[in-house]
Amino acid sequence: MGVNLWGCEDGKMGHVSSMEICWLINIRATLIALLFITLFHFSKKFYVRFLTPSSSSSSLLSSALNLPSASSPISNRDSRSGIPEIVNASDLKFLIDNLDEKCNEDEKWENVIDKKNNFLSYRAKCCKPKDRPLKYLSTTVFESCSPDLLRDFYMDNGYRKQWDKTVVDHMQLQVDTTGIEIGRTVKKFPLLTPREYILAWRLWEGKDRSFYCFIKECEHPSAPRQKKYVRVEYFRSGWQIRKVPGRDASEIRMFHQEDAGLNVEMAKLAFAKGIWSYLCKMDNALRNYPLTNHPPTGSSVSAATLMRKVPHELDARTGTAFSSDSGSVAGDDESRKKKLLRRPSKKFVAKSLLLLGGVIYLSRAHSTLGGKVTVAYILTKLRKRGDSSSQSSPS
Repeated sequence: MGVNLWGCEDGKMGHVSSMEICWLINIRATLIALLFITLFHFSKKFYVRFLTPSSSSSSLLSSALNLPSASSPISNRDSRSGIPEIVNASDLKFLIDNLDEKCNEDEKWENVIDKKNNFLSYRAKCCKPKDRPLKYLSTTVFESCSPDLLRDFYMDNGYRKQWDKTVVDHMQLQVDTTGIEIGRTVKKFPLLTPREYILAWRLWEGKDRSFYCFIKECEHPSAPRQKKYVRVEYFRSGWQIRKVPGRDASEIRMFHQEDAGLNVEMAKLAFAKGIWSYLCKMDNALRNYPLTNHPPTGSSVSAATLMRKVPHELDARTGTAFSSDSGSVAGDDESRKKKLLRRPSKKFVAKSLLLLGGVIYLSRAHSTLGGKVTVAYILTKLRKRGDSSSQSSPS
């Protein structure tokens, strides 16, 4: 049966069979596909030729922004070009206010850990500001250690890669004559995607030979984002190093706040369970630091070599008195009394035995850090339920 293919009433274009119709339709579809492919290739060549910036134009853009090109080494960069003042005196004031706990006096702090041995002591507390990540304040005292040695140890990122197994990689990206340094660090966490930090930091020296460092997140053209890492978007951290009066010891007070995309409760628990062993490892590395050769890993210029003086208006505020250990001991005694007064109900104990047995089995079967954190998290939740149960029902 014939079909009028072109829709003409008089049928002048002729009649064709169904097989010929299919053949003609396939030809038209093929021609249309070839046309789209041709247009795609032409548009791609046009984009590469006219829209993609060349290496020379990239360098020009970096120069206009006072930023280095990814291909130029640090030693060849014009030191006068500078970095926009990412870290400045306002950040130093912010750090001092946080160390002195003057930013928000209404914040409710929770004691996390208070431990010491013959070589160091450490105590830390945390709070959860509204719409902000967890905030930590800590004080560490290293015996038989000078402030200069402790400062050099903290700033030596090449040596850190040797003893800190959480650091996968570190690279210096840029240094400016104003004392600002930018670097890229990749850290690994158990059971999580590695975190990538692009940070800028700066050092100051006080009139009493104390040292300050403030660190914050930033962006840099030499460190494009990669899918295999999670870029840390919010990071505020800093410390003050000073000599302990009357002793051969140095103290570092630290403020730290970051959002690495971790669950808040899990992050608190992992910190509380792992920080003391981490500090003991750090102390061993500190004792070996003077005996170890430290070849330069990049440019010999760094934030430490370009350290600035603390502004006069801020230097007058840096004489904060040293805190004693008596307060923390009294706090421990009070917490022990409260724990003795808390007794879980018999009903809660009966329901929890089976769960506790499973947790003990899990801890014996899996000795990895991830397994330990999971076990500790379950036990914490178990204890909190016990506390609420003992308050609501008689023993």
